Amino acid sequence: MLLNGQLADLSPMPADRLGEGSGRAVLRYRFPEWLVPAGPPVLLVPSPGVPARCYDLRRGGSLVEHVVDAGRLTYLLEGPAGPADPRAGAAQWAGEILPSVIRRVSSDAGGQPVQLVGWSLGGTLALLTAAADPSLPIASVAAIAPATGAGLPGTVDQIIAAGHGLLRAYHVLARIDDRDHLAQREALDRFAAALRAHPGRGLTESYAAYLGAALAGEEELSIGGREVSLARIGVPVLAIAGDGDRIAPPRAVRDLTLSMVSSPRVRFEIASGDHLGVLTGGQARTTTWTYLDRWLDEGILRHGLRPHHQEEAAAM
Repeated sequence: MLLNGQLADLSPMPADRLGEGSGRAVLRYRFPEWLVPAGPPVLLVPSPGVPARCYDLRRGGSLVEHVVDAGRLTYLLEGPAGPADPRAGAAQWAGEILPSVIRRVSSDAGGQPVQLVGWSLGGTLALLTAAADPSLPIASVAAIAPATGAGLPGTVDQIIAAGHGLLRAYHVLARIDDRDHLAQREALDRFAAALRAHPGRGLTESYAAYLGAALAGEEELSIGGREVSLARIGVPVLAIAGDGDRIAPPRAVRDLTLSMVSSPRVRFEIASGDHLGVLTGGQARTTTWTYLDRWLDEGILRHGLRPHHQEEAAAM
């Protein structure tokens, strides 16, 4: 670190913008020249109030990198956090923003249905989007630690901040020879700084509290002028909970899955980590990412192994 200023490779995965509208941009990640991605595209859904960088923390510890290297055409939505009013925000995300992006991604991928992957509120909103409009080209939804306000009060940045102070210094010294561990801590420090500076950082708790009450039937949940419930989801769903997650504890995530009575397939898994660690922690590679790989592979079996770029496929 003294020589180079950092240990972690924090450069983002290379991507191209599909276009922008109302401040929202969709990134399509580039893949190696020798690779022709095939099968349904993957759309990573951000969480309002949290930088989308969570999916791409660092080289060697990036879910984006992992999904792209597995040969999947991968997209990410970037954009504003949303309205301060959680009722209006949920309706806008699930009724306008995500449907528009899903259609754009499907069109860019040759008309194939889209596999949604969302973390925290992004997972919850992906589920609501599938429930609100069954006509959308959605192949499946993978919700990682879907936040519903059922856990203890607190936001993502408070959980990250718990790793600072004297205890943090002790862990750094105890693993001073573990380059990967130190690089991960460095990447988390950068993410925590971005989270503190994010203009919508205060939305996480209010959105989660509202959606938790709405899904429990205590608040009205209306999207596009229609009442919405998870019982209307008609696509396969994977839900993953972190065993140390206080915002979306395993029991709360499991309860969500029990309400998805119209889904043809619902799978519930418990992985290692807290709210962020379950997505991109050191053990996520052998738990969460493995579950997600298997799930996305099943999507290929259901929808076919069709190359997205016919010219490149012919050249290969």
